[in-house]
Amino acid sequence: MFERRCGVLLHPTSLPGEHGVGELGAEARAWIDFLESAGQRLWQVMPLGPTGYGDSPYQCFSAFAGNPYLIALTPLVQDRWTSEEELAPLRSLPRDAVDYGALYSSKLAVLASAADAFLGAAASGVAAASHDDFARFCEEAADWLDDYALFMALKDDLSGAAWTDWPAPLRDRDEAALAAARGRLERLVARHKVWQYWFASQWGELKSYANERGIEVVGDMPIFVALDSADVWANRELFRLDDEGQPTVVAGVPPDYFSATGQRWGNPLYRWDEMRRDDFAWWRARMRAALAQVDIVRIDHFRGFAAYWEIPASEPTAVKGRWVEAPGAELFETLRRDQPDGNLPVIAEDLGVITPDVERLRDRFGLPGMKVLQFAFAGGPADPYLPHNFQSNCVVYTGTHDNDTTLGWYRSAAEQERDHVRRYLARGDDDIVWHLVRLALASTADLAIVQLQDLLRLGSEARMNTPGSASGNWSWRFAWSDVPYWLAPQLAELTELYGRGPSGGPVDTAYRQSTT
Repeated sequence: MFERRCGVLLHPTSLPGEHGVGELGAEARAWIDFLESAGQRLWQVMPLGPTGYGDSPYQCFSAFAGNPYLIALTPLVQDRWTSEEELAPLRSLPRDAVDYGALYSSKLAVLASAADAFLGAAASGVAAASHDDFARFCEEAADWLDDYALFMALKDDLSGAAWTDWPAPLRDRDEAALAAARGRLERLVARHKVWQYWFASQWGELKSYANERGIEVVGDMPIFVALDSADVWANRELFRLDDEGQPTVVAGVPPDYFSATGQRWGNPLYRWDEMRRDDFAWWRARMRAALAQVDIVRIDHFRGFAAYWEIPASEPTAVKGRWVEAPGAELFETLRRDQPDGNLPVIAEDLGVITPDVERLRDRFGLPGMKVLQFAFAGGPADPYLPHNFQSNCVVYTGTHDNDTTLGWYRSAAEQERDHVRRYLARGDDDIVWHLVRLALASTADLAIVQLQDLLRLGSEARMNTPGSASGNWSWRFAWSDVPYWLAPQLAELTELYGRGPSGGPVDTAYRQSTT
């Protein structure tokens, strides 16, 4: 499905900047300039939705909305919706990591004030063009935006409580209660709509900037959504819930080599029979929204479309569960019909123990699976993650957001595993990370994606996420001072050498020559 190319995994929150978190402004464009100079043609991000408790982009308040934290503030100053003085407290926030607690109390306050200024100008007829664009956005996005904005306004009003703990009329979407809430919380609802307008505008401009430079964006779609989300609150009939909105069964994975009790994720499971009744309308809308936001979608936990592990909600662990067949083939046939060329630009996250039914589903639709080099060296020569066993229709990673950095992994690996790495590469320990990056780009995989942390040869201190750990995740950021001047030309050289440049040919060497 994909021509041979390569790219870098970096979530926008990790971008440099002076406002406590990476944003979709000048630093993001500088990042794209770096990718272009390095010959890269892919930028992979994690889910871009609004995060809640735990700050995980894989547990968002909406599968359709964008994260307000990512809104660039400098353009709002330029448009006079806020001022440099109002931004001053944000400049005292850490720049080497995201402090989400401080960000919640500071950046959202600035955004609230800016949105109020924007809405006040709309009422007085100032900046008519911007407000016409805003009105048009609200109309075009109404299918999800109206529910999302009300959902978030209610959470604001109810001290962040999960919707399952709201008063019953609001929890159960009583029409009179919702109408009263819309009137009472009109300003809060409008704020959330403005934030989504700003996010969509800035992200759209940034994606166009990348596409114009030959760089496509790879997004990420979790198979399941969070219980405390506008998606579940507004579509209760599509999820396995009881009369009070609590899940009767939840998602997870069974016990395995890594966990004796499995993983109980807690996401509500779908009522696939209900989804069939309207030809998977919710999933089709979700995929349309995703492909409007990114160029390629990585679907997390793809195996759940063949069969998923169903855990009774009363169970504290994932031990007592069962496999239940899912209508993945029906769903993907439907999603494929919506694509102009009949192809789904989707990467299947097929890591872990994958059964033949999952492989058949993946291969039926020609979807590339994933190979992670950190998984390759604990076994023998038949290990499917070793590059000599790859089929070309796959995506190779040195590691993903759930792995340690490659340097951190190598330092903590068993000596037998490190010895396998050295013998496979015919190299010693010196600069082992870069040799694994080279191995990924040299492989037959159509796509090769490397974490920025690995390109910078960083250790475990730069790890993005440790599964099963409730705190300390998703906070890593880089600074341009971390990026040596020779990294882009060095990466461009590998890209050209292994035929991953534009059309498989050489990359633009102007940057490389200018920095030699």
